[in-house]
Amino acid sequence: MSTSGQSSVIFSRYANALIELAEEKKVLKDVEKDLGELSAMIDGSEDLKFLIESPLNDPKTQMDAIVAIAGKAKFAEITQSFLGVVAQNGRLELLPGIIKAVNTAMDKRRGAITVDVQVAQDMSAKQQKALEDALSKAIGKDVAINARVEPSILGGIIVTVGSHMIDDSVRRKLERLKVSMGSSANENISLKEVS
Repeated sequence: MSTSGQSSVIFSRYANALIELAEEKKVLKDVEKDLGELSAMIDGSEDLKFLIESPLNDPKTQMDAIVAIAGKAKFAEITQSFLGVVAQNGRLELLPGIIKAVNTAMDKRRGAITVDVQVAQDMSAKQQKALEDALSKAIGKDVAINARVEPSILGGIIVTVGSHMIDDSVRRKLERLKVSMGSSANENISLKEVS
């Protein structure tokens, strides 16, 4: 099994354990809200990203810090305990993937349509939420975005829903411009030859 395959299995295990426990305690909505807020915090803070991702950080320091952050944010007790367990297990660097796995599982439960989105650079949680809202409105159903960073598109976005693809990337616009300019140049040459 590949490393990314192993990681996705770990993400799912943690996500499913948290969802089951939160459901049992009837605080699933609170936990989901907490994770959304935590994801936004991680996106907005280089210090928090470093705390979570750097292997140089002492596990005890990581655990104390993440539990303190969760407490200060007034997260549900289950969320705080869960973050403590993840940190204690030395898996804090997997937190963004675990949050994504929880979101995916919850979207699946709600019957949301999965929309694949390619962007040139990472979207913040706020940008992703705005895009989800816009796509939900356009499609008429709840959507769950599966975002992937693809620097080769240069900018813009490529959205795939089922077999339909909307390519509004800078790369595609440049390709169309190149084709357009090429055919215009050919027309000009043809007109000069005729006269």
